[in-house]
Amino acid sequence: MIKRVALIGLGTMGPGIAARLSRGGLEVAAYDISEAAIERARGMLDIAGGVLDRLDIQAPAEGASAVRFMRSIAEAVEGADLVIENVPENIDIKAETYRAIDPLIGPSVIVASDTSGIPITKLQAHISHPERMVGMHWSNPPHIVPMIEVIGGEKTAPETVATIRDLIRSIGLLPVVVKKDVPGFVENRVLYALLREAVDLVERGVIEPEDLDTCVSWGIGYKIAVIGPMALLDMAGLDIYKSVSSFLNADLSNRDDVAPIVLERTGASKLGIKSGEGMFSYTAEKITALQGERAKKLVAVRRILEGRE
Repeated sequence: MIKRVALIGLGTMGPGIAARLSRGGLEVAAYDISEAAIERARGMLDIAGGVLDRLDIQAPAEGASAVRFMRSIAEAVEGADLVIENVPENIDIKAETYRAIDPLIGPSVIVASDTSGIPITKLQAHISHPERMVGMHWSNPPHIVPMIEVIGGEKTAPETVATIRDLIRSIGLLPVVVKKDVPGFVENRVLYALLREAVDLVERGVIEPEDLDTCVSWGIGYKIAVIGPMALLDMAGLDIYKSVSSFLNADLSNRDDVAPIVLERTGASKLGIKSGEGMFSYTAEKITALQGERAKKLVAVRRILEGRE
């Protein structure tokens, strides 16, 4: 049984993951090489906790220890049953992290990666006892979105996948087992297919960015929040899908490179919210308001989908 979790790498997702695991009754020891990241995570814990309160997600009756921030990887992984790697999406950085962890943990300790899409099979090449390595892909913001992908690599033991699936379920979240270790897994493959078409439509002048967002959020996004794509096919009718896809699929974007509109902006360091400009422009005040509004709306939608409002 998993009782103690070490979270290595805090970054964007770390505080939310730590808060949700702790609220699930697990002991969490967190570490990041950056002192700034640790301090930021400390500040974010109370914010994440407030959101969890609004979702009525309470700690078990026996309670759980507060998230502890450690001074080294060795301190963080000591006594851990599960180590979650959440370092930057770079295979060399991840490999270096595994090499640091490997001699500090026993062969039965599960190592899970929160990679957004690097195949788990590639990551397994950098750790001993690859049968205990698994993908555990959270969705941002992790303390609000309840779905977590579980991915086994070529050498992952079935028991490892089952243990992580059962752990996720035990703390009130929704595990989705991805049966094949494909790049991007499932959530990001579907998301990036949508983003490819969205970027292409804007770049070709078919629609303005603001209208594209309205179209998706209040059109397909509104429907898919309630009923998933496979069930939507049945509701619309497979005969309709067959008819429309017979001509539309040939006209959809199938580019296998990065769109110029994205290359131009990244080349000019227009990276989005983090730089103050991307597809849109942002002030510090607008960023804070957007983040708060996103959390508020996601909480409200989740409560409705769970039948609690």
